Amino acid sequence: MQRYCEPYIYQDLIKKMVFIGGPRQVGKTTLGKALCHDHFAGGIYLNWDNDEDRRAIMKKEWLANSPLIIFDELHKYPRWKRWIKGVYDTRPENQEYLVTGSARLDIYKRGGDSLMGRYHYWRLHPFTIDELPSEITPAEAYKRLLTFGGFPEPFILADEREARRWRRERFDRILKEDVRDLESIRNIQTLSLFVDALRERVSGMITLSNIAEDLQISPKTAKSWLSLIEKMYLAFPVYPYTKNIARSIQKPPKVYFYDNGDVLGDEGARLENLVATTLLKRLHFIEDYHGHRCSLHYIRDKDKREVDFITIINNKIEDLIEVKLSDTQISTSLKYYSEKLKPKRTVQIVGQLKKSYHQNEILVTNPIDFFVNPPWFIKIRINF
Repeated sequence: MQRYCEPYIYQDLIKKMVFIGGPRQVGKTTLGKALCHDHFAGGIYLNWDNDEDRRAIMKKEWLANSPLIIFDELHKYPRWKRWIKGVYDTRPENQEYLVTGSARLDIYKRGGDSLMGRYHYWRLHPFTIDELPSEITPAEAYKRLLTFGGFPEPFILADEREARRWRRERFDRILKEDVRDLESIRNIQTLSLFVDALRERVSGMITLSNIAEDLQISPKTAKSWLSLIEKMYLAFPVYPYTKNIARSIQKPPKVYFYDNGDVLGDEGARLENLVATTLLKRLHFIEDYHGHRCSLHYIRDKDKREVDFITIINNKIEDLIEVKLSDTQISTSLKYYSEKLKPKRTVQIVGQLKKSYHQNEILVTNPIDFFVNPPWFIKIRINF
């Protein structure tokens, strides 16, 4: 089952190690095994969570002539960076290494990077409208993404009962197992309530001190927990853009979830979350493959003029994007910031719009048209 980044990861593997991060059950293991099947016949898969595989990893027991060794969840080994450096520097000729993990492979933490120059880093994302199984139309995919999210299993099954079971089991594993492996948190139940509070606030600004007060935890704890769930690829914060805005003020972040099915808000909130995850996926691809520096923000000033998303590539504004469920009237804030910031593109995405049009150089379009025919990305159409 080929994913959008497989051919690019293959190109990198024949030069260096590759690390793949991404949410649990997004398809990293499937991608690794597909690379073995398609490009590295005879490759070996070793999972740190498996007792037998863990012993093999520690004893370095694998065939010297295997073209690819996949180490899954290796970051759970406390000394994994030093260990993989030693393995890589003494590897047999023509043997490559792929390291995957469901938490961020925090390479740059605390000082210099001993692995510098030895690896490329990729982030794998769920399905989006521009990456679909060939038998699913964009219109059908849009409905599934809003309801089930883009993770392969619930997206393909398209069964609400099974999706709920899958989502509950995934949450339990992340909060009760993955978090335990990485952080010392005494009250997992309160952390779960913290995540639920964020799920209810998608599309709105998050005041962590208010959530902390409700849950009777400190604001410092709330801030560290937000960092933790970002590290676990549960959700990601989007911070305000303030450069070149005279009346800007520091505002709290918004938080969006990698799994659109995690959103507890209405259809408008789920649509905005879908746009956020798709934009982040594209920006991560541009960073991971092209090497540009990218970021995703929102804008709001003291006069309460707000636009949902602004994309930045190499410190230049690429897109201003406002998201509406049904309102086709162009946002006055979008017009204001378009004239002030001069982005390459200004877009209002309307969930229920049937026909796209331009008005004063602003594109008004629906999510399907915008994401199936992206103006600034590689159009991806994968046949499974």
